[in-house]
Amino acid sequence: MDCFKGLEFEVIKEDDIEKLTQIMKRAFDEDTKIHLNEPHGGPDGYDNGDFLRKYALDSKSDAYKIAKNGRLIGAAIVWINEDHINYLGNIFIDPQFQNNGTGTLIWNFIEKRYSETKVWRTDTPGYSKRNHNFYINKCGFKVIKILNPFSKYEESYIMEKIMFKQE
Repeated sequence: MDCFKGLEFEVIKEDDIEKLTQIMKRAFDEDTKIHLNEPHGGPDGYDNGDFLRKYALDSKSDAYKIAKNGRLIGAAIVWINEDHINYLGNIFIDPQFQNNGTGTLIWNFIEKRYSETKVWRTDTPGYSKRNHNFYINKCGFKVIKILNPFSKYEESYIMEKIMFKQE
């Protein structure tokens, strides 16, 4: 287990999937309610464990369950590549732990843990303005492309953060 500023990071295992899926469902449904005024929604499999089994248990990803004071609060999934151009798959946090700096702490842990990264890339739904604020204003990403612009459900923001090594 890695500890960082009051958060505990541990590799996700199969027996974590059920509890993490409940948190993921709450997090994605909250975002959908806020931005689309719909009761639920998220990527395929977000609500039944398939998403986490596919991506968090992928041998090519690094996936962490995140706890605070021993209580599970969310997860993060990244793909780390030999060329140091890495991909943030997602960060999700139980809604009761959002909007208090926890997401930024998680991102700071990821940046520190993968300090050899040259470029971080990620994407997020076009409708999710909170995600845009988080990635752009809190984490330093820039939008480099918009896929399916103006589509309520299919619009996606492709983002990138270029890292500079301190000498």
